[in-house]
Amino acid sequence: MDLNQKIIAGLLAGFFLIALLRVFSTPLKLALKLLVNTLLGFLALWAVNLTAAFTGVTLGLNLWNALIIGILGLPGFVLLLLVRWVI
Repeated sequence: MDLNQKIIAGLLAGFFLIALLRVFSTPLKLALKLLVNTLLGFLALWAVNLTAAFTGVTLGLNLWNALIIGILGLPGFVLLLLVRWVI
């Protein structure tokens, strides 16, 4: 493989990498946003459980509750409280 073929292969690899980044940038941003919101949901559940001795409100600290809060936000938190109250 001579120098010209290496240069062409490098350019093609670069273009392919840029194309992949452009195609997958939106789903990666969405997945990162969901991950951050889920972590914030865990923090919210932790804070609720931390104040449970004073308020009497407890919610399970698990992935499903954190995902519900992460996806729906404050309405998801209220939904979990309502489900907890009904059940």
